Amino acid sequence: MAISKKQGVALGVGIVAVAAVVGGVVAAVNLGGAPVDAAPAAADSTPAAEKNVASGDITWIHTEPVPEAVDALEASGFEPIEAGKLTVAIGSFVPPLSYQPEGTSAATDVAGTEPNIGSLIAEGLGLEYNPQVVAWADWPLGVQSGKYDLITSNVTVTEERKELYDFASYRQDLLGFYVRSDSDIDAITEAADISGLTITVGSGTNQEQVLLAWNEELEADGEAPAELAYYDDTAAATLALQSGRADAGFGPNATAAWAARETGDTKLVGIVPGGWPQTAEIAAGTKKGNGLAEPVSIVINHLIEEGTYAEVLEAWGLESEGVTESRVNPPGLPKSE
Repeated sequence: MAISKKQGVALGVGIVAVAAVVGGVVAAVNLGGAPVDAAPAAADSTPAAEKNVASGDITWIHTEPVPEAVDALEASGFEPIEAGKLTVAIGSFVPPLSYQPEGTSAATDVAGTEPNIGSLIAEGLGLEYNPQVVAWADWPLGVQSGKYDLITSNVTVTEERKELYDFASYRQDLLGFYVRSDSDIDAITEAADISGLTITVGSGTNQEQVLLAWNEELEADGEAPAELAYYDDTAAATLALQSGRADAGFGPNATAAWAARETGDTKLVGIVPGGWPQTAEIAAGTKKGNGLAEPVSIVINHLIEEGTYAEVLEAWGLESEGVTESRVNPPGLPKSE
């Protein structure tokens, strides 16, 4: 039985909190991709937000091998785990990052931005996309041990991770403030904007640390701090916002942006870098020193230049998280003290 777009979002929100933040550092979601033997096809003009995302009615965006990247891969000495294939660690949670469409079960059917980025990288390198659905806790060892060539799973670059992995960036890591669509609040960009508000947030997350820091600023200035309403269940947090028990919600922008676009019940009023006050980037990760990161970055930059990259972000409502350049091992969030 097909379900509506709103139902598709509602079914997934209960697990967003699990996928959104791991160790207070990284929003993590993993995804699969298009059938590996599918020929490149013209993109459907219907935006993903206008489709039933729970039914599998999703168009994959494809590319052709990028000669410069193929040459760089050959020169790097990198050897895929399986000859002719790029084995990519992915997962399956909720739109727009990754989810298993209704009626499907294969890793190649897992849809969203992250699996499509992974499949585009494979195609750009002239390799067959070989997605492997992986629990978040299992990818680090899997990449280090050579079980997976690459991970495209909303992984934030950190200085600690750079000691073990090489990265090629492809998106900004952003947190978003969302309010009810009929709210009088039109902007939250600094501490003064949250004074006296009740804001839903997950415990032990980056976004909680931002709010606590802003509350310290407010109290130091003699202003009323925000009240933090803690929810581990995103569905419950959404209900609190819609019922008026909370004024705003603060969390990973990607999933909140999709929900706002699908339901129309909420609106974005502020964006904060995921590593506030530092900026952070989402990147494809691979085992350090194996030579893969540079060719991957070449593919991503080609996708950016030709507009394919923008198509993927637009299809899933994540234009605000786009980058103008893929960088190999960009500055990461600092190590925890």
